[in-house]
Amino acid sequence: MTTAAARPAARPFGAVGLVAIGLICQEVGASFAVLLFPSVGAIGMVSLRLAFSAIVLLAIARPRLRGHGRNHWLTVIAFGLALALMNALFYEALARVPLGATITIEVLGPLVLSVVMSRRASSWLWAVLAFAGVVILSRGSFGDLDPVGVAFAFGAAAMWAAYILLSARTGARFPRLDGLAIAMTVGAIVTVPFGIATAGPVIFQPGILLLGAAVALLSSTIPYTLELVALRRLPSATFSILMSLSPAIATTAGFLILGQTFTGVAFLAIGLVITASIGAVLSASRAARGGLPDANIGEPLS
Repeated sequence: MTTAAARPAARPFGAVGLVAIGLICQEVGASFAVLLFPSVGAIGMVSLRLAFSAIVLLAIARPRLRGHGRNHWLTVIAFGLALALMNALFYEALARVPLGATITIEVLGPLVLSVVMSRRASSWLWAVLAFAGVVILSRGSFGDLDPVGVAFAFGAAAMWAAYILLSARTGARFPRLDGLAIAMTVGAIVTVPFGIATAGPVIFQPGILLLGAAVALLSSTIPYTLELVALRRLPSATFSILMSLSPAIATTAGFLILGQTFTGVAFLAIGLVITASIGAVLSASRAARGGLPDANIGEPLS
């Protein structure tokens, strides 16, 4: 018989499971996206992903468009542009660099943001540790990394940090999922013309559209829904630590689904980045308890 004291302890465990499932779905979705690159290219994949994600979010949220001032609209449009650029840079990196390496580099964006927001000099040690991991990563742990792909991954990292800041501002100005639905629609409007121009008529083939919808479902709809439920049960610091595990999950997905190989050195590199991410989250959490603003490693929906 389950006691009253045992039941609350089970709830966080269930929430951790939801986050883990969301992370797995996201990286599996990214792997499927890579399989579509030969057909539609990176930008074509971005347009499919954002278009289907926007359709789903608009159907779920049914955002109210009236009653918002100019500053509200500027914020949500900026959020949508950041979302589009983050995804475009991420998929361009993914077209050139293995999934695990791409995610490991991309995590640097929220990590550095968390370090900066903690306002503690000691927190920069975590940033140094993370960059050491990336340096090791670039020394052949996934083979020779394409420098252009690495540059795209660093760009995606910067846009992930911008995404987190703009997401917080949008959430303060729009209720529920309204802001995200509008921002996703803005991102889709911006990227779809480029996707059609680069991919051509093939992007409208039923099989391609079906796979694009599957990527959107795995990469956005399922993870975001699970994380919304989990965040009601988990402290934000715990959630952020779990998100820090994404490089390891991405590397596993890349190996199992895409056949991407890596050396033993990759484990050291990824371990350093994950350790730095967890350390930065805990440091930011302590700073928040001391009255300083908190910066969480958020879900990039990419």
